[in-house]
Amino acid sequence: MSAAPPLDYRTAFDLAPIGLVLSRHRLMVDCNRRVLEMFGAQREQLVGRSFEVLYPTHEEFERTGQRIVASLDEQGWYADERVMKRVDGPRRGELFWCHVSGRALDPSDPHAAGIWAFEDLSSHRALKLELTAREREIAALLIEGLTSKGIGKKLAISPRTVDVYRARLMRKVGAATTPELVHKLLS
Repeated sequence: MSAAPPLDYRTAFDLAPIGLVLSRHRLMVDCNRRVLEMFGAQREQLVGRSFEVLYPTHEEFERTGQRIVASLDEQGWYADERVMKRVDGPRRGELFWCHVSGRALDPSDPHAAGIWAFEDLSSHRALKLELTAREREIAALLIEGLTSKGIGKKLAISPRTVDVYRARLMRKVGAATTPELVHKLLS
């Protein structure tokens, strides 16, 4: 019979049931085992690297960074759902839905230092469609219940442009209404 690991903060961080990352200036300073499992990565593939390696495209990495800065609350909290990319292993390059939440330690400098939690949503939300980066962003915000005006404001685009992307998404999934689109995106 093996001895139980010591109960300390490092053990709690490393064995947490969700992925955890500590960051400075959008670089991963530390991560736990669950993040490594989720992204199919070895520690050296993530620690010291930019979060960009977890995104499908450079543009999505940049736009998400801008969205975080624009959307933090007064205490520095932020949460969303987005499409992320597996780094290595048998599922290397696979895109999947991920819930990301966390906190910038200094809300006046959002990327200076943060604590971020990652939850893989792929077991109950498969990514079955080929979507562009912008379609993925808009789909995620539609799922959150935002209106065209709200999405436009978050992404710094016009509500009419959002409507064009929504119509494109509706054609791709065969949905007649926005609630049906959201239902199909979630199923």
